[in-house]
This record gives sequence, structure tokens and C-alpha cells, in this order.
Amino acid sequence: MHELGVVIKVVKTVENFAHKNGVSKIDTLVLQIGELSSVIPKYVEDCYPAAVDGTMLQNTKLRIEIIPGNAKCCICNKVFNLIQHNKQCPYCHNNHWELLSGREFVIKEIIAC
Repeated sequence: MHELGVVIKVVKTVENFAHKNGVSKIDTLVLQIGELSSVIPKYVEDCYPAAVDGTMLQNTKLRIEIIPGNAKCCICNKVFNLIQHNKQCPYCHNNHWELLSGREFVIKEIIAC
């Protein structure tokens, strides 16, 4: 599980941002995680309490938004979800597509008190 290391890095990044911008208390941290990223949202949720323990984020809430793994078919130009359709365009049944989203891991929002 590499998620703990990832979350610890996020905590350090958020703390640095807060210090530089005069934020002393954070209520909620919002992360966006792509369906196709190597980060598993459930594991992030599970290790979050340990990662924030003893930091300024210790009493914060974590909110995770999932970004769908969408692609655009190179043949019919339709957008579809890769996971739901087993990496095949549901409209023309082609396997030639361009990835649009789903590999992201982003600190979307830091909500201060």
C-alpha cells in the first residue's frame, strides 16, 4: 500500500501551502482521484487518520471525488467510460480511443475554518 506515503506527501504539501498563505486551521481537504490512477480511494480514506495524526490537519475532514476514466473513440468521436465498457467503445465497438480523464490525483480544495 503506497497510499500512506502519498497521503503523507499531500499533508506536507497542504501544511506548506497553509503556512505560506496564513491559514491556521483547515476544516476539509478535498482530493480528486481518477478511476484509472494507481491510488485507491478506500486506502487513502483508511490511512488518512494515521497520516494527519500530530499535524495541523489532525482534525480535518477528508472528501474524495472520483474522476471517471473517460475516453474518446478515435472512430466515432463519442465519449465513454473505459471501465464500464471494458476499454471498448459502446457505440462502434472499436478499441482505438484517446484517454480524456481518469489518471488524476489532485488536491482540489483546502477549506479553511
